[in-house]
Amino acid sequence: MPDPLLVFDLILAAAVVGLALGALLVRDAFAGVLLFVVFGLLSALAWVRLAAPDVALAEAAIGTGLTGALLLKTLHHLRGDLAAWQSPPVAAASVPSALRWTNAALAILIVAGLGWAILGSPLRTTGLELLVADALPHSGVENPVTAVLLNFRAYDTLMEVVVLLAAVIVVWQIERGLDRRPAPDLGPVWQGFARLTLPAAAIVGVYLLWAGADAPGGAFQGGAILAATGLLVLLGGLYRPDPAHRPVARLLFVLGTVAFAGIALLVAAGSRVSFEYPQDQAKALILLIEGLLTISIAVTLMALFHGREPAAQHREIRHER
Repeated sequence: MPDPLLVFDLILAAAVVGLALGALLVRDAFAGVLLFVVFGLLSALAWVRLAAPDVALAEAAIGTGLTGALLLKTLHHLRGDLAAWQSPPVAAASVPSALRWTNAALAILIVAGLGWAILGSPLRTTGLELLVADALPHSGVENPVTAVLLNFRAYDTLMEVVVLLAAVIVVWQIERGLDRRPAPDLGPVWQGFARLTLPAAAIVGVYLLWAGADAPGGAFQGGAILAATGLLVLLGGLYRPDPAHRPVARLLFVLGTVAFAGIALLVAAGSRVSFEYPQDQAKALILLIEGLLTISIAVTLMALFHGREPAAQHREIRHER
């Protein structure tokens, strides 16, 4: 009798590949986004089966939930622009066959390279696992993933936060002004849903932040959950961005990055290497960084979803047809 878990894993792998192909090949953009969301959910389940709960949490919260929401908001925005600027509607330009075949060839080369790297890697090796385990007592935390992200390879994590900051700066530079459209009336069902889920989601986000020192979780997962709570608040019209709130928003955008880099500089000033935290202060410093990063990540993701700087004077952007 075949192992039920093996059968489940094979079905899951086939479903992930099928959804990925469907999201790429479907012609309707809305259907493509929905397939992408389902693909992300099954990918998170696949990471759970691979015993990587931290990656699964990040995939479910950021790669699926928030990214799916951003894609749907972008699709709605693009369709609104097309309706406003195309009269009569203009058919979308077809992609040249040469370009499509070139993209397909490059994608095949990337997949082949990844496959060659995986198949060519030695079997039954621990990689860096033993080195991480040996250094873990000196990291200040008990979760090896948090230790790697905020201690052993903190430079990479800092750059990821800088990328988020750069993204919101670009978005705010592209479009400014107040959104004059009325908030959607989501009805009594959503109001009841919000009363039940918003407080619980906020608690879960804070818990994931706190648990990240010892268990799966951390700043990105907690920040994504808090950002999802903020998206529900924005969608329901419970909060409308105001020009007077811009200084606070800008402060929160840079809060995590400044704290992260500032602590690294303070540590380096004490005759240590950057991010080489003193062992007796390592946990406190990592929790401080993660706490401030959580706030910055949540506010930044909310701002990316809202998509415009709430400026008092609307800057008109001319579209050339």
